[in-house]
Amino acid sequence: MTDNGIPAAVVVDHIDQTIKAIAQLRANHHGNASSMQRAVDRLTAHVARPRFLGVITGVVAGWVAVNLLMPMFGREAIDPPPFPWLSSALALAAFYVVVLIFATQKREDQLAQHRELLIMELAIVSEQKIAKVIQLLEESRRDNPMIQNRIDTEAETMAQPADPESVLVAIADAHEVPAVT
Repeated sequence: MTDNGIPAAVVVDHIDQTIKAIAQLRANHHGNASSMQRAVDRLTAHVARPRFLGVITGVVAGWVAVNLLMPMFGREAIDPPPFPWLSSALALAAFYVVVLIFATQKREDQLAQHRELLIMELAIVSEQKIAKVIQLLEESRRDNPMIQNRIDTEAETMAQPADPESVLVAIADAHEVPAVT
């Protein structure tokens, strides 16, 4: 039971190991980041918040208001309309935000690529295990005197592990794209 009276979820061992492996993959990815990459990630996280939009809006509104009100008080505006300094500052800020987003996206793409490779490897291993289970079941069926022996061509075919390169070529042919080997 948890503190709020809701029963704690029971996680079987192999699921728990999988969750820990995924968490470790993410921790390794973050741990391998340079201090500059971590700084870029933090900056991008701040820029991605709605508060950042509010701050930018406030700064722009304040800049415009100050420059419009200064002549009313007998002073010359620092950046009179059409606000060329403000435009330049916003263009520079937009450039930096784009670079931050690209840098962060590149790191996230690396993590996604690691996940994708892990999924493919697990799929291949799972397929091989399933083929082995089918082989064992067929062997058990043949060896059991209580079960009538028969030829099951579908089971024999399924008991053969797939060749990943052949599958890749078949997928490429089906989608009319060149195979990557």
